[in-house]
Amino acid sequence: MERLAPIRFVLDHTSHPGNIGAAARAMKVMGLSDLHLVAPSVFPSAEATARASSADDLLHRAPVHATLDEALAGCVWVAGTSHRAEQVDQPLLEPREAAAEALSQPGPVAVVFGCERSGMDNEAMDRCHALVRIPTGPDYTSLNLAQAVQIVAYELHLAARDNSTEPVRSARPPASAERLAVFFQRLETTLRAIRFSTPGQDEMLHRRLRRVFMRARPDDDELNMLNGMLSRTLSTAKRRDANDVETDNGQ
Repeated sequence: MERLAPIRFVLDHTSHPGNIGAAARAMKVMGLSDLHLVAPSVFPSAEATARASSADDLLHRAPVHATLDEALAGCVWVAGTSHRAEQVDQPLLEPREAAAEALSQPGPVAVVFGCERSGMDNEAMDRCHALVRIPTGPDYTSLNLAQAVQIVAYELHLAARDNSTEPVRSARPPASAERLAVFFQRLETTLRAIRFSTPGQDEMLHRRLRRVFMRARPDDDELNMLNGMLSRTLSTAKRRDANDVETDNGQ
């Protein structure tokens, strides 16, 4: 289905190869075909191929990435599935809401599924614009990875059939995930250089600032402006430190 072509499913650090095959099958039956893998424990695998059934072509095409940032390259919106979503201060969507939001984006989208044992870690969630929580019964909330993929894929399939969900056309689409990753790295470097954060609090500060910019969704021109500000700030901080060293030596 053409409207689902920009939707990328990313399996992050999958521990059981059979789940990769079952996820591929769940995707294909709903018209999705873009599967990406991040550091799977075992792949390729005969078990994955067997569980994929007639969706083994998705496995053959699936890129294997060393990092999540590589898997998200080019994406303008990222959603992560997590059973801890309600405990994290990020936009929280149910699968149907997430599907509508994904199909309204002006560029490629990624849906990230974490490791079976522990789900998405904090660093992975930091890369998401929103988190998706699948509603379950109160007594048992654990879903198999392939089951979660099937539910999200089904909602995307339904949303793609609904012509009221159209991509937002914009002359200035949001900056891609890889450009944001570079910006966040530069931001953290600059904050340390100007001694803005208190030792021991860096991680929390950086996480909160990431969420501010993820909500703002700057476009490329805005990100260029912000990067310019950081470069000038970092340059000023280095000159200050150099002057401090000269002053100390002079004493």
